[in-house]
Amino acid sequence: MCVVTESDDAPGGLRDYGGESGDARVARRRAALIDAALHMLSESEPGAVTVRGICARASLTPRYFYESFENADTLVGAAFDMIIEQIADRALAGFNAGSSARGKVVGAVEAIVDVIEGDPRKGRVIFSDTLRSPVLVRKRLEMLKIFTELTFQSAPAVANVSGGQQTLAAAHFQVGGLGRLLASWTEGLIDLDRPALVDICVRMLLPESRAADASGARLS
Repeated sequence: MCVVTESDDAPGGLRDYGGESGDARVARRRAALIDAALHMLSESEPGAVTVRGICARASLTPRYFYESFENADTLVGAAFDMIIEQIADRALAGFNAGSSARGKVVGAVEAIVDVIEGDPRKGRVIFSDTLRSPVLVRKRLEMLKIFTELTFQSAPAVANVSGGQQTLAAAHFQVGGLGRLLASWTEGLIDLDRPALVDICVRMLLPESRAADASGARLS
């Protein structure tokens, strides 16, 4: 294994090295450390994430770990936050792009599924019940709060609720149910392809879709 060392010592800050600026090198190393954390957290039998293990995985020395992170827990938290920010940004964009209630929900769900399907490690880190480190437990609670607040703003448009506590209850229901379904899909407990997964998510999130399904079942 080759451990990377780069000469960053220069009076007044980081200097260019190999045609790359100091700031760019720091960002690249930080990304490599986060990527290594995602690998370690998503392994079939994840163990404790340690500075030594992360550095070995990223082929970097501890010196470069500590230029970006205080400890392993800080790195795990940063990896989780990166995933949540990506999902939130894409889901919000997908929601806003929709021209109808259904279109908004479809856009948001597709965006979320795209993220966790594009990199299954991300879905495992934020959803898997087998990962129960104190950092991840706390971050998942924060995630629930963030997405409930986001959903609270959209629930009246898609859930036929009157506002206030009804809207808050609907938001909790939507976020909790969607999270559990995506967790089961990520863990391989539900065998659905992407279109089928998106379809069932949308139908469960939209009351009119469930009503239409029930009506169709009665008529058939």
